[in-house]
Amino acid sequence: MAKSKNELIFLPLGGSGEIGMNLNLFGFGPEHDRKWIIVDIGVTFGDLSTPGVEIIMPDTLFIEERKDNLLGIVLTHAHEDHMGALARLWPRLRCPVYATPFTMYLVKDRLAEAGLLKEVPLHEMPLKSRFKLGPFYLEYVTITHSIPEPNGLAVRTSKGTVFHTGDWKIDEDPQIGEQIDVEAITRLKEENVLAMICDSTNALSPGRAGSEGDVRKELFKLVGEYEGRGVAVASFASNVARLESIMLAAKAHDRSVCLVGRSMRRMVGAAKSVGLLTEVGAFVEEERASRMPSGNVLYLCTGSQGESRAALSKIANGERRNVKFHKGDVVIFSSKIIPGNEKSIFKLQNALAEDGVEIITEKMRPIHVSGHPYQDELKQMYEWVKPHLSIPVHGERRHLMKHAELAKKWGVKHSVDPKNGEMFSLSEAGIEIVDIVPSGRLYEDSGIIVSAGDPGIKLRRKMAYAGHISVSLVYNKKGKILSGPEPRISGFPEGVNGEYMDDLLDLVAEVAEETFYKIPSKARTNEDLVEERIRSKVKRAVNSKTDKRAVVEITAHLM
Repeated sequence: MAKSKNELIFLPLGGSGEIGMNLNLFGFGPEHDRKWIIVDIGVTFGDLSTPGVEIIMPDTLFIEERKDNLLGIVLTHAHEDHMGALARLWPRLRCPVYATPFTMYLVKDRLAEAGLLKEVPLHEMPLKSRFKLGPFYLEYVTITHSIPEPNGLAVRTSKGTVFHTGDWKIDEDPQIGEQIDVEAITRLKEENVLAMICDSTNALSPGRAGSEGDVRKELFKLVGEYEGRGVAVASFASNVARLESIMLAAKAHDRSVCLVGRSMRRMVGAAKSVGLLTEVGAFVEEERASRMPSGNVLYLCTGSQGESRAALSKIANGERRNVKFHKGDVVIFSSKIIPGNEKSIFKLQNALAEDGVEIITEKMRPIHVSGHPYQDELKQMYEWVKPHLSIPVHGERRHLMKHAELAKKWGVKHSVDPKNGEMFSLSEAGIEIVDIVPSGRLYEDSGIIVSAGDPGIKLRRKMAYAGHISVSLVYNKKGKILSGPEPRISGFPEGVNGEYMDDLLDLVAEVAEETFYKIPSKARTNEDLVEERIRSKVKRAVNSKTDKRAVVEITAHLM
C-alpha cells in the first residue's frame, strides 16, 4: 500500500463565523501520523440564549483524540478570546504552552488560580523569536493591536509558509510597544507565502482604524475640562496603551489614579512585569481616594460593557463602599459598544445619568479606536505579503465573506470563507476541504465543563423561555387522591391582582385531577404511567392557554 502524502492542514475549531472563542489548528504530515499545533485557545461569553452560563469555549474533541500528536499550544496575545480557555481546557490536552512575556505573565496567573501552574510545561518566548515544533518552524512577528505584545505567527513547513496574522491593525503611533514590523512581514513575501490567515473583524469598514496617539491627545484635553469635578474612566483593561494615556492625563491635571476592578489591577501588574507603565506614578487605594477631594482623583474602572459584576455597575448600584459618584461627576467611556451588550451598557449609563452623572462616549468625542484593521489596512497587508491563498478568520459570516471577496479583488488567486470544523488542505493548487470534523461549544456551568447538548443546559434554556410547572399528588391503592393535586408555577405572568396566575393554577389542578380519574384503576398502581399521562395532558392544556411549551414535572406517589 502506498504511503499517504504529507499535507499542510488548517482547521478552525472556533472563531470562524463568530467573533471570539478563537482556536485554530495547523497539521502537517500523512493522515495516519499527522502532527498538530494549536494557535490560540479562547473563550466567548454567555448571553440570554445561555441562561446561567458565563464562559463558552470551543469543543476540542477532535484534537483531544489526537493529543499524542499535539506538539503545543502557541498563543499570539493575551486577550480572553485568544487565551481565556487555556486553564480550563489544558487538562484535556496536556501539552506545552508557548507565549511572549506579557501573555505568559497572565497565563501563569490563570494557571495558578486553577491549581495547574506546576503541571503545565511553559515556554516564555522573546519577541521576534524563532522556534521549532516538530515539522513546524515558527516565528513571532511583531504587529500592533489593542494589547501589549501582539504577534503574528509565521508557520513554515516543507510544503510552504503560512502567515497567521492574529489580531492586528496598522498603528503608526501605538504609544506602547513597537510599530508593526513591516520589514519582517515584507520579508515573508520573498518566500512566496502560500497562505495568509487573517483578521476579518472590520472587513466591512472602509478606511483605517485610527491611532492610539490621537486618542491620547483627546483624553488629555478631555480630562482637563473637568477641573474640580469627580472623573471616572471606563476602558478595556487589556488596552494598556489606553490605560497609560488615561493615567498620564490624570497626572498632567494633578489627579491621582485609583484602579477599580480586579482585571484592571491584574493587567497593570502584567504590564509592570514587562517594564511598561513606568512614568504614570503611584496609585491610590480606594479607601484613601474616598478621603481626597474629588477633583484630585481619577477612578479607572472595569465594566465599560455594563457587566453586572464589574466595578462600574457596582459603583452605580451603590455596592462599592469606598467609591461613590455624585451629581456633577463625569464618567468617560473610552471604549466601543460590543454588539450584544447594548442593553446592559444603556442600562448602566441611564442609572448613572439618573444620579446626575455626566456621560461621555466615543460617539461624542474621539476617545476610542478599534484594534482591528479596516479595509485600507487589509489591502496594505495583502500588498506586503502577497499570499497565494487567503483564509479570512475572526469574524461573523458577513465579515468573512466580504474579506474573501476583497482578497480576490486585491489579486489573491484562491480565497475561502471558512466554517468551524472545516479541514482545509493548503497547496499551490489551491484550498481544498478534505474533511469536516466535530466542532461546537463547551459551556462552563456550575464550575464544570459540559457540552452544548448537555440535558441540564437544554432544560434551563427551555425553562427560561417557556416557564416551569410542577404538580404533586398522593393517592392510595384504592385509586383515591389523598393529597393534591398541588401545582406550582414559575416563569408566567401574574396578571392584574394575580388573576392570570390563579386561573392557570386552577386549570393545571383541574386537568391533573380529571386525568388521574380517567386512568383505569389497575393502571393507577404504576406511578410512572400516572405521571406521564398527567404530564402530557397538563402540557397540552397549558400550551393551549398560554402558547408556551412549558417544562412540566409531575410527582405522583402511591401510598
